[in-house]
Amino acid sequence: MVPLSRTPLRADRLRALNLPQPALVEVDAAGQPAAVAWDGKRRAVETVVETWRLDDEWWRAPIRRRYAEVVLENGKRVVLFEDLTTGEWRLQLP
Repeated sequence: MVPLSRTPLRADRLRALNLPQPALVEVDAAGQPAAVAWDGKRRAVETVVETWRLDDEWWRAPIRRRYAEVVLENGKRVVLFEDLTTGEWRLQLP
């Protein structure tokens, strides 16, 4: 068992993990992601695994997003989301 350190938690030492990164997403005729470019590389989407939509916090600052979990041509799984308010796309590693 690890003993308690008794060190108080400090908010200034917290940092977000796995922040979404800006991405350029090409969609097909059905509106599904077909290719994504980020980190200076463009990769085709091999498979769209799942899609969902999130509409939240309508009483404060509304969050309206469309998500897609995809498999890229190199076999990597990523989650893409479009901010439906601004039209910007982001990529996040699962």
